[in-house]
Amino acid sequence: MSETSPRLFIVSPHFDDAVFSCGALLAAHPDAAVCTVFAASPEQEMHTEWDQRSGFTGAHQAIHERTLEDDRALEVLDAIPLRMPFRDGQYFDSPSISRMAAALEETIYRSTANTLLMPLGLDHPDHERVFQACCEILPRLSHLTWFGYAEAIHRRTPGVLEARFADLAKRGIVATPAHPSASHKIDIQRQTLLKREAVNAYESQLRAFGAGNYDDIFAAETYWQLSVSRRAKK
Repeated sequence: MSETSPRLFIVSPHFDDAVFSCGALLAAHPDAAVCTVFAASPEQEMHTEWDQRSGFTGAHQAIHERTLEDDRALEVLDAIPLRMPFRDGQYFDSPSISRMAAALEETIYRSTANTLLMPLGLDHPDHERVFQACCEILPRLSHLTWFGYAEAIHRRTPGVLEARFADLAKRGIVATPAHPSASHKIDIQRQTLLKREAVNAYESQLRAFGAGNYDDIFAAETYWQLSVSRRAKK
């Protein structure tokens, strides 16, 4: 990869979000970093509806198996897994936005990334919290290239994208439709095949969504370049 090629760092709320939403992009960017924010198991064993639907007997098994699924998926895409010590909302121990932002910023600093991708925080409380944390970081790291991605499945909910763009505008962040350039040549068919193989590694999550409820994963990926408006910088 040349020095001018984008080195991607994708912020993923949960195991699977980056691959479900950006898998084709990852296929065109070997050695991208995928940073999963909510990757930790609760201290005490817990039983949640989502973990049960996924086929797990408890939270500890769920996180263990989901980590292995994530390893397999990212290996297919030649991506580097990074995992943060936070627990998602179903385990009732969510970190503060500021704590998440500080940890994310430190992780980004330690990487060699020059192009960051953040979720738009659509239709899920965990996703929205990660979005808010990224919005805290973006103005401080505005010298890097930022993109927002629309999360697969969640983006189908009517009105969520429009609401998010209005929110970004209030924050002084301009969103422009764009697509990160590929770091190496790969044909669309190959991208599609690699993404599908990676998606299929998340067996438990596909089981939880149920057949016919996750077709949106394979629809076109959508991105917006994000930048701090001149007005906001003043």
